[in-house]
Amino acid sequence: MKIRKQKIRIAYFSMEIGLDSRIPTYSGGLGILAGDTIKSCADLNVPVIAVTLLYRKGYFYQKIDEQGQQQELPYEWNPRKFLKLLPRKVTVTIEGRTVSIQAWQYRVSGIDGYSVPVILLDTDVPGNSEYDRNLSYYLYGGDEKYRLAQEIILGIGGVRMLKELGYHRINRYHMNEGHASLLTLELLRDRKRQEEPIWDVDGVRRMCVFTTHTPVAAGHDQFSYDLVTQVLAEFIPVDFLKQLGGEDRLNMTLLALNLSHYINGVAKQHGKVSQKMFPAYDINSITNGVHSSTWVCDSFKGLYDKYIPGWKNDPFSLRYALRIPKEEVWNTHQEAKKLLIDYVNEKTNAGMDYETLTIGFARRTTAYKRADLLFFDTGRLINIAQNVGKIQLIFSGKAHPKDSPGKELIKKIITTSGQIKDNIKIVYLEDYNIELAKMLISGVDLWLNTPRKPREASGTSGMKASHNGVASLSILDGWWIEGCIEGLTGWAIDSVLDTESIDEKDAHSLYEKLELVIIPTFYKHREMWIDIMRHSIAINGSFFNTHRMVQQYVLHAYL
Repeated sequence: MKIRKQKIRIAYFSMEIGLDSRIPTYSGGLGILAGDTIKSCADLNVPVIAVTLLYRKGYFYQKIDEQGQQQELPYEWNPRKFLKLLPRKVTVTIEGRTVSIQAWQYRVSGIDGYSVPVILLDTDVPGNSEYDRNLSYYLYGGDEKYRLAQEIILGIGGVRMLKELGYHRINRYHMNEGHASLLTLELLRDRKRQEEPIWDVDGVRRMCVFTTHTPVAAGHDQFSYDLVTQVLAEFIPVDFLKQLGGEDRLNMTLLALNLSHYINGVAKQHGKVSQKMFPAYDINSITNGVHSSTWVCDSFKGLYDKYIPGWKNDPFSLRYALRIPKEEVWNTHQEAKKLLIDYVNEKTNAGMDYETLTIGFARRTTAYKRADLLFFDTGRLINIAQNVGKIQLIFSGKAHPKDSPGKELIKKIITTSGQIKDNIKIVYLEDYNIELAKMLISGVDLWLNTPRKPREASGTSGMKASHNGVASLSILDGWWIEGCIEGLTGWAIDSVLDTESIDEKDAHSLYEKLELVIIPTFYKHREMWIDIMRHSIAINGSFFNTHRMVQQYVLHAYL
């Protein structure tokens, strides 16, 4: 079978890409963003090819027992049902062994039929050792050596696979986070002539773009040079590698920074935080978005089709949501809410109802996101629910298998829900994924986000909620600094910028907003509430989308 050569200009590399809930090659925000980016590229006819790994066991399937203990089970899925196995293979060297890599292809089709190929790399190939076949089994699994080997497959193997498949005309290599930065080493080797002692650093830098997502130093992948030498050997002379990736340890972010001509954070505030972390580099910002037509629920799709034709490929036109009759906005939301409440009651027998103010909190469960901040003072929360207005709470999210504090958060929420169930109905839905997220972000009345500043790089769940007329109550960090117009698109918890979060202070602000503003508005000023819903769509939905984001990448990073 002959692979047709294509004029692809941009190669987009990401450790995870969320394409479909049935294809478990993502864990959370980074992968979902990558999938949304690719969908917008397909809609906008941007000449991109994406590269990631195929994870045969996925991230993990989450089960939660009655005590709130998370259990991690492997996904069972058959790549052949969704992907096409391509006939070419390449090899990389890991610990001196030759490891074969095969490629699967998934095509993302845009609104006008233009399609973007996604190449998923797989080492589960006959002839590889059992360890090497296992390297494409688990997303973020194993030890440091396992992770470094996976990043060799992604970065070095990915560049080789593109060439093998006939994609020779690539002008830009976009690294979505530092996991992919070993691709720069393959490009350096590829451009070096044996007889010349000088490496073409400037030439590689002109080809590369880097997006950093992590505002905390500890979150950037680093490997000891002993491990690098063991696994990668003398792929690049170690002394030269230290000049690019750091003297003490190989810092994958530093490697990408040194070999990219355009570097950006994922929100304006995150760009500033990243600039302080890496003052020697010019760091820009392109605020994240979400793929509008993916995250708008069916009932709102019908409403937008009626009043804003063409919105799917022109999300900026969602600003016209302000002219949609309020009653229709409310009735459309009630359709989405009924679907969610029915699902919750069927799964959990929680007895939730359609009329109660429903608050949603769903994202990766880790300490800094503070899923338990709402329970800082349960007595006060109960008092608010009894004397101001009823509330019901829906939580979801996975903790990384090695994140013990994250797992304890899940247990705490479930324990607390049992303690106060006579006053406030609370559920924790297991195995948070794309389909569950779609139901949650459209079916709740209020989206809650409580990260510890300044650790939220961007956040995208609130953007998804806004596309469905759901307002946010959130800490002023990440995207919400740009998206919050107090009382018009939602509400801020603690309105002071550029300060470290203090749990007691933030909890007090959260309770105050619920007690004095949000709950009274929901129950007593419905017209005002619906107006906030319409402004969430018109202001935030029209801007915080990947169509706008991709257009900014094209103008600032790709051209």
